[in-house]
Amino acid sequence: MSGFPRLRQVVLDTTDARGLAEFYRRLLGYAYRPGDEPPGPGQDDERGRDWLVLRDPAGGKAIAFQQVTALRAPTWPGDSVPQQLHLDMTVEDRASLDRQHERALALGARLLLDRSDDEEEPLRVYADPAGHPFCIFVAVT
Repeated sequence: MSGFPRLRQVVLDTTDARGLAEFYRRLLGYAYRPGDEPPGPGQDDERGRDWLVLRDPAGGKAIAFQQVTALRAPTWPGDSVPQQLHLDMTVEDRASLDRQHERALALGARLLLDRSDDEEEPLRVYADPAGHPFCIFVAVT
């Protein structure tokens, strides 16, 4: 025991826990925590109306989704509703950045900022379907 708490997961509030979990599951290749999988056709989605967890198959941190009744989406890059937090995701090179750009848009992300032509740190900033900002950029070692 190190004497420090350990970060277990990041939690995103959303008015559609199942929908946002599906967006990130497909974007990141994560898997549902056992019991959080979508129900079969015509079955009630009780967990999807409360709390869902996605786990990284490689053992990284999890992402959880908490159902809320209302959510004011961040207005970044404006500051009337601050982003409060955002997720950073990296890729190896520009070609991967472009591939992930197409995937993110196809999954329902909205492009907020495009700095893919930046020589030092090519990146793009998106809003997920609930409005939470996230970045995908080329990792500089």
